[in-house]
Amino acid sequence: MKLITLFATMTAASALALALPAEAQMPVGQPLDPSIKSSFVHIAGGVPGVLYQPVNPGPKSHIALFVMHADGDYLEFSACTELSKRGYTVLCANNTSSKSFTFNDGIIDDVMLQIKAAVTWLRQAPGIDKVVLFGHSGGATLMTAYQDIAENGVAICQDAQKIHKCPDNLAGMPKADGVVLADANWGQAEMVLLSIDPSVTDETSGMVSNPDLDVKNPKNGYDPNGAKYSPAFIKKFQKAEGARANKLIQMAQDRLALIEAGKGNYADDEPFIVPGAFVAANKLFPEDPRLLSRSQKPWPLVHADGSITTGIIHSVRVPETPPMQLSSYKFGALKTTVRNYLSSFAIRVTDDFGYDEDSIQGVEWTSTYASPPGNVEGVTVPFLALGMTGHWEGLAAETIYDHAKSADKSLAFIEGADHIYRTCTKCETTPGQFGDTVKTTYDYVDGWLSKPGRF
Repeated sequence: MKLITLFATMTAASALALALPAEAQMPVGQPLDPSIKSSFVHIAGGVPGVLYQPVNPGPKSHIALFVMHADGDYLEFSACTELSKRGYTVLCANNTSSKSFTFNDGIIDDVMLQIKAAVTWLRQAPGIDKVVLFGHSGGATLMTAYQDIAENGVAICQDAQKIHKCPDNLAGMPKADGVVLADANWGQAEMVLLSIDPSVTDETSGMVSNPDLDVKNPKNGYDPNGAKYSPAFIKKFQKAEGARANKLIQMAQDRLALIEAGKGNYADDEPFIVPGAFVAANKLFPEDPRLLSRSQKPWPLVHADGSITTGIIHSVRVPETPPMQLSSYKFGALKTTVRNYLSSFAIRVTDDFGYDEDSIQGVEWTSTYASPPGNVEGVTVPFLALGMTGHWEGLAAETIYDHAKSADKSLAFIEGADHIYRTCTKCETTPGQFGDTVKTTYDYVDGWLSKPGRF
């Protein structure tokens, strides 16, 4: 495909607020580092990309990283410039879901084909002989699903246990040579599961709820300065959350059966609105930082000066309340379709579903391919997982790593970094404690990518 020189200033579409905060983007009009250049790439219909390259290619420019998020605008994500400054070729792209709201208008299978087009483009680009997929946050769902299917064929996403089975047109996708996940979450489907509000009593309305399951009820342990939910409430909440999640899957499957029998409200798909399941409005653990607060095993922790120690990883995050208003359609409901819910947002759980200080239990990770932990069970290429200790999704890195099949796999944590790798200043006990965590993050990725013999 033809490259077109990018205008000196580039106006990117607004990022989905919950997918990528505005601060994560390079400010519009900010000049590029003089050591790198950028060009526009038309990857596919509705799929724009920007290619970032070193002005003076060196020994690392033959490695190309591909960056895409599930639904956010990533044309100017920090990886685009930070990794190209370090000598790599980086293609950053948006998909058709970037123009909608979390896969509402594009099933994950369509995005797989868009990633295929990008990987194919890089495979044909002069000077590129290695392609590495880079997934941040919800981008990990895409990158791990793509690589799993590319390595193992469509049989891996058509097996009997899958809630949604992928189409045959995903066969023959070119494999990447490696995967980097930097503060991945547990997956699009799992993050919706963790956002489901079990206090909802009517699946058609967000106006009525059960106060005994309300995370914002002080009687249940809520405190805006840091909730301390009782073990009994946590267990009751999580059991009800899991039960509602499985109920929603059955509801969507029942509607799909009617649609396919010609008895639905439309011939192809239907709206599927879920009160109290706003994406990324995770429940319990952001408010109560005791939950998911430490790793199960010792891992490398990268400090501000670049030194590394090994031990149990402890989160430094502070209590936060994600935006969520149960009674609001705009800020309380997941607005999707029957097919998209089943393909992108549904994951099965068992009766013992729940989570505590260091782990999540009772999730059938391979019931969907919107699940990085399940997907990496089939990924064999070199694999790096990084977690950020200043954000509530940081410990997903350990879960994903534990499931990874690759013989060459690495896991580390960046001390004091938030979800988009910036320094979590509100997590510091002394100013400057965590240093420049963006630099620390990308220096570590650089060291991993450039290890002799890996690529």
